[in-house]
Amino acid sequence: MTTNSRPPHDLKADLLAGMVVFLVALPLCLGIALASGAPLFAGIIAGVVGGIVVGALSGSAVSVAGPAAGLTAIVLGAITSLGSYEAFALAVFLSGLMQLGLGFARAGAFSSYLPSNVIEGMLAAIGVIIIMKQLPHAAGSAGGGGPHGGALLITAVSLGILVAWNQVPFLKKAKAVPGALVAVLAGIVLKEALAATGSALALRPDQLVTLPVPETLAHYAAHFTHPDFSLLRDSRVWVVAATLAAVASIETLLCIEAADKMDPYKRYTDTDRELKAQGVGNAVSGLLGGIPMTSVIVRTTANVSAGGRTKAATISHGVMLLVAVALAPGLLNHIPLATLAAVLLMTGYRLASPAVFSHMWRAGKYQFVPFAVTVVAVVTTDLLKGVAIGLLVSVLSILYGNMRFAYRFKKEEHHEGETIHLELAQEVSFLNKAAIKRVLRDVPQGSTLVIDASQTVYVDHDVLELIRDFLASGSKERGVKVKLIGFKRSYKVEDAVAVH
Repeated sequence: MTTNSRPPHDLKADLLAGMVVFLVALPLCLGIALASGAPLFAGIIAGVVGGIVVGALSGSAVSVAGPAAGLTAIVLGAITSLGSYEAFALAVFLSGLMQLGLGFARAGAFSSYLPSNVIEGMLAAIGVIIIMKQLPHAAGSAGGGGPHGGALLITAVSLGILVAWNQVPFLKKAKAVPGALVAVLAGIVLKEALAATGSALALRPDQLVTLPVPETLAHYAAHFTHPDFSLLRDSRVWVVAATLAAVASIETLLCIEAADKMDPYKRYTDTDRELKAQGVGNAVSGLLGGIPMTSVIVRTTANVSAGGRTKAATISHGVMLLVAVALAPGLLNHIPLATLAAVLLMTGYRLASPAVFSHMWRAGKYQFVPFAVTVVAVVTTDLLKGVAIGLLVSVLSILYGNMRFAYRFKKEEHHEGETIHLELAQEVSFLNKAAIKRVLRDVPQGSTLVIDASQTVYVDHDVLELIRDFLASGSKERGVKVKLIGFKRSYKVEDAVAVH
């Protein structure tokens, strides 16, 4: 498929993908809200707004926005420091306006400067993190205690279904029914069967999806919190808003870059438009009492894996969240967390499979080292710190490679004496000055030095100055014959044979 090729329209495929993302997003919305110290309903609000509002405004065909695990520590600290959730809701609203401003300021170009090895490392690391975090749910031990036989059984059955849907030929062609949906339905049936038979393997309530079940419209209304605009002069609110806007924007740009790499149709997203969409989304979420959101890798990967092709998948998942919370929260509470863990384990495996590491290894050490460092750094710290460390290593790797391969150095015997060839690379920067200076310093007395710039498109001023100085004095002192080849007129070093 060529770059930016248009996918065939398939609303059914998008709706089915949206259903898979909905099943993945539901427990994540609740879990992230819980970990953030926010009301559970605030996570649902952010999920609905991320799907419908951001999904409609975004230029990305496959990315999915919603509550982000990377913001949990910031949100938890902010709610505590501000003293009220109404003050925090105001900060979320203001952060959305700030993101909107960043979009108009064209700050989205930041993501274009991230090397692919760092993006690949980030994706693999997120795959590892997904697997690590879902293993307790898969084993039924997330609430404390040892592994639970019923949860392990449901996980095994769910994984078996998912693997079969990817490996068995006639099942792979059954795109009308995604494997994740079959796994969830099988998990519910198995859970009900264990409970009905009074088996010791029956699941506990804490091993199921737990969604708030309001009894009346008044109960629903009570879940919405609105910003306290009387706190607009509180500097603490603005500091939290700026922090949320900065971190959420960076995480979104990282995810968008990764989403474009995962998109089977290789479409490019307007990152400035994405920042504007996220800004509107966070402003709306803040007005309704929701927690902040970003574009999220886990949901995006689930969307691509399930066959999502257009924004219809993202928007439909948001609509499903809204309908489910409004009409059928009790039914969703029958879904075992073990089944959802199995879906996420497969998602994590796709991101961090041995094939990914093997591919990066074959790409060479200058690609593999930054990739591996990014993986380790993201897993052991967090997304932003890990990517920053990986980016630093990638830059250092590039600099080292440039310094090492700025020239080719070879000697040969010549009838007039020893001849040394110094062939400059396509680009020679100031970082190569020390290495070239060392070569010029070590040229044997009475030899011939050929400096060939035929293949270069750029030579740094400092390097040219070094060559001029060597021509003017350094070569004379040691009786070195110098021949310059291919130097452009703009370099102001004439091609010549200088004999001293």
